[in-house]
Amino acid sequence: MVSEKKTTAEQMTGRDLSELIKDVTKDSHTRAENTELMLCFQKANVSLTQYKLLLCSLYKIYEALEEALDRNSNHPGVAPIYFPAELARLKTLENDLEFFYGKDWREKVVVPTATKRYCHRLRQIGKENPEFLIAHAYTRYLGDLSGGQVLGRIAQKSLGLKSSEGLSFFVFPGVTSPNLFKQLYRSRMNSVELTEEGKNGVLEEAVRAFELNIQVFDDLQKMVVSENTQQKNSTLSSLENRQQIYASMVKTSPLLRMVLGLFVALATVSMGIYAL
Repeated sequence: MVSEKKTTAEQMTGRDLSELIKDVTKDSHTRAENTELMLCFQKANVSLTQYKLLLCSLYKIYEALEEALDRNSNHPGVAPIYFPAELARLKTLENDLEFFYGKDWREKVVVPTATKRYCHRLRQIGKENPEFLIAHAYTRYLGDLSGGQVLGRIAQKSLGLKSSEGLSFFVFPGVTSPNLFKQLYRSRMNSVELTEEGKNGVLEEAVRAFELNIQVFDDLQKMVVSENTQQKNSTLSSLENRQQIYASMVKTSPLLRMVLGLFVALATVSMGIYAL
């Protein structure tokens, strides 16, 4: 998929990096928006299970991303787009996870294989190609900043939350004007000096970032379906157990059979009197 999207800097001479990323990720962006998980958000039909699992994966992804950004904050390919005070999401996700899971939330965080794969990639490029972090930071931060307020309201409505607790992830208190900040961010990103090979690498990494996100969304939805199925089976199993216990009690207890027989007789007589 990445190779299919590969382009050359020579073909795009004179164009800003932010414009190039937008162009090469156009199809991937559409696919991401049409994953089942994202469609649930668009339809304002997000379940608590979906939201909690999404928070878990976002926490692990931002943990890996922000560790890599912090470690490379002085790198010429990272420094211009390093805005921890305005954009950092890790603390907000910790607050949300504690709200839904309690004080021991760290022990309850569960993520799919796709999330682990995404985190591995972030740590890998943080060590080997720090400038590629531009693609991931741009994809995640600006995406969350653009849709944060809308998605936050959708989640609040879908989950029936009375306050903003559990929705910290969608709030950027350090950004007074999202539109102005996005302009500043793109300007800083476009100022990064890259060789032709480096620019191509960033563009390919942007496509990979979307693909990794799509894989995470798909895996999360599979987890939701699996968890719902387990809960349904557990409910049915519990009901069957109660029925078996009841049948066993009736079968083994003469007194209980007599009481139930008397109850049925009284009910029959009462219905007969009512009919008269």
